[in-house]
Amino acid sequence: MSTVGYQTIKFEVRGHTACVTLNRPEVLNAINDEMIAELAEVYAEVETSQDIWTVIITGSGRALCVGADVNKAADHDMENAAGIDNQGEPILSSLRQWEAPQEATPPWLQMTKPIICAVNGIACGAGLDLVTTADITIAAESATLMDPHVSIGVASGREAVRLARILPLPVAMRLVLMGRHERLSAQRAYDLGIFTEVVPDADLLERSWEIAEVVNANAPLAVRGSRMAVRKGLTLPINEAELLAENYRMKVALTKDAIEGPRAFLEKRPPQWQAR
Repeated sequence: MSTVGYQTIKFEVRGHTACVTLNRPEVLNAINDEMIAELAEVYAEVETSQDIWTVIITGSGRALCVGADVNKAADHDMENAAGIDNQGEPILSSLRQWEAPQEATPPWLQMTKPIICAVNGIACGAGLDLVTTADITIAAESATLMDPHVSIGVASGREAVRLARILPLPVAMRLVLMGRHERLSAQRAYDLGIFTEVVPDADLLERSWEIAEVVNANAPLAVRGSRMAVRKGLTLPINEAELLAENYRMKVALTKDAIEGPRAFLEKRPPQWQAR
């Protein structure tokens, strides 16, 4: 099933998997205000839908995403010069404006459903956020990573912080400080643990759908509880993280799927998950 009506993205649902494709290939999927608004709408739909269990994020053309549209950045007003993206709202009138800007990033710490990022080409600047916040990453052989902020006169903010959480610090600092003069190839990123798999370009999306189907073969609420235990636990001391994870385990234990899983195992049949 495809959802129509979007100008900057494509949205497709197959079974229990949704695929969000950034679709401004003529500018390497640079992020503009319209894309931000459309992605926010789609991410909300993914999270609230009872039928969507997993989401894939990828890009069309030669790039996953090269970050904010330079034309927009060069034309910002004085309010936005302070780093505040008001998206047409009165300045500092919403909680969103007080938080770190997310641009194309899913609300990864608020949503429960697993995120697969299929890196089809160049990912740089704010486009790196899609890589660093995904739960599972898969890359085409042509994929490359770069953080060009300092090369265009901008400090690398949340992008640098997120890179430093998933990379050895010297590698992250080299990317951040060398700007557009340093890139990670798909193989190098795989060796460093950013990508979990590298495949031929032509196989990227098919393999991404396959991975999503494997995830969806498991109990969806147990998957979400496990994902949140890890994601939210990383922001806590280990003892509090373990207590939070056990709290999620107890919540999932009260669901119908928690009964269906052992029953299907004993009856030697595939489980019929209901996500309830």
